[in-house]
Amino acid sequence: MRRVENGLEMLDRPTPAAERAASLADVERLNARFGGDALTLRWVTRALAGLPGGRPVRILDVGAGGGALAVRLVEWGRRSRRTVRVLALDRDPDSARLARAAAAAYPEIAVVCGDASALPVRRGGVDLVVSVLTLHHLAPENAAGALGEMARAGRLGFVVNDLWRARLGVFLVWLTTRLLRCHRISRHDGPLSVRRSYSPPEIRALAEMARVSRLEVRRYPWLARVITVGGNRS
Repeated sequence: MRRVENGLEMLDRPTPAAERAASLADVERLNARFGGDALTLRWVTRALAGLPGGRPVRILDVGAGGGALAVRLVEWGRRSRRTVRVLALDRDPDSARLARAAAAAYPEIAVVCGDASALPVRRGGVDLVVSVLTLHHLAPENAAGALGEMARAGRLGFVVNDLWRARLGVFLVWLTTRLLRCHRISRHDGPLSVRRSYSPPEIRALAEMARVSRLEVRRYPWLARVITVGGNRS
């Protein structure tokens, strides 16, 4: 299935804050309900397995949206009796405001505005970089830059959870956003997001362009997701 190069999602345009909040709430609800968050946490757990249990963990959440994943990461840390500190980054000021509100009760979370292709973190400045449903929003040169930046910033690398581009994925997202009465932006953007997402071979090509030295790409067709785990070898 050919990738849609020029399609523009409504959330990538100037959008009234209330409508953006409603659509991001849909994304967070669907992630929680259909296993997207659980899949991310599974790979985060694997990536952090080698760290001593008593050591605080620093995670950068790229494309944090309304902050739901940052909250899930901190709650996971609390359940695991592990201190998890999250820097939640989003380029959209309205999304960052939503994330700050969601994180108000979580002192472990800090929220900043920033760009995925120019992360405000020094080399190895965090233990792990996590990004969910963000890569497909980026043009190829920016997506490659983001992967390179995530590999640079994460001492242990990165975990990227994005959509699986296939006709079945388009249909599943189209159907779900209608059956669950999602906001009109979600109904428009959901299927288009699948069509804009990168295939595993395309992700490998982007990572090679960014000189990411360690990469693993796994498909989860029943979840309409692709997980990319990578980093730079020390």
